[in-house]
Amino acid sequence: MNKRNLTLLLVVVAMLVLSALPIARAQDDVFRVAAVAPSATNDLAFSQSMFDALTLLKSEMGDGFDFVFQEGTFVVDDAAVALREWASSGEYDLIIAHGSQYGSIIEELAPEFPETSFAWGTDVNTFGLNNVFAYTAASDQGGFLNGAMAAYMSESGIIGVVGPIEVGDAKLYVDGFVAGAQAVNPDVQVLVNYIGSFSDVTLATEAANTFVSNGADILTGSAQMVTGAIAVAKDNGLLWFGTQASQADLAEGAGVMFQVYRWDVILKDMIEKIQGGTLGGEAYTITLANGGLQMVMGQAGN
Repeated sequence: MNKRNLTLLLVVVAMLVLSALPIARAQDDVFRVAAVAPSATNDLAFSQSMFDALTLLKSEMGDGFDFVFQEGTFVVDDAAVALREWASSGEYDLIIAHGSQYGSIIEELAPEFPETSFAWGTDVNTFGLNNVFAYTAASDQGGFLNGAMAAYMSESGIIGVVGPIEVGDAKLYVDGFVAGAQAVNPDVQVLVNYIGSFSDVTLATEAANTFVSNGADILTGSAQMVTGAIAVAKDNGLLWFGTQASQADLAEGAGVMFQVYRWDVILKDMIEKIQGGTLGGEAYTITLANGGLQMVMGQAGN
């Protein structure tokens, strides 16, 4: 074989190998997920709820499932870099932007990668794109139960609510909590303070201390900054009701009841749809009825 024919043969072989690589990756029977979230995987709130769900799926699916999780990506521009890198790699079957602040990124990015599935929440907007899933939580449901129990247990008739920003599932939770408390005791005072931040523990602590000064004997709140409010509840002998993830260990004897987000319930359906060729176009809501929301008792509730 002369040199020219040998070169041509090598080129043909190289092209065949390269063209087979995506097929080999798609047929290795491993479903791969990449997720970005604004806070830590142990925040006892929003980001942990997704990390726990993916960890559970890994334990159930074993070698057939793998995921990477970039925590602490509160800066939207940093999240955009990670999301684009994952999409460009072609290595992931599903890319999750776990935070309502990431919506504009998904709206821009998904059309550039029509063969990749994206999911984001909490929201119900898929932007009319058939490769975008949206998801949210009917957090007012567990909020109502927490509020009703809180009003029943309160001796002072004053309850403090430390809210982050008045949007999404955080607002739903607060609205549900207030409605539940008032349903049990129309005369109860539910004091609500949205501190304007999901992560500022100092502000959450200050808000909680103000509630204590005003006579509250029960506190609740949403988002990762509630660690400060939980500490105030413990230090002052108050009761605590939580949401998004179980805070029972941190709250110890102050914790009564917690609404826990089970995103794995809807993630399983997303995976089935993607494996069946449906890459998006659907919005999910986790509820008490579908098992996506669960109520967990703490020490003070037992």
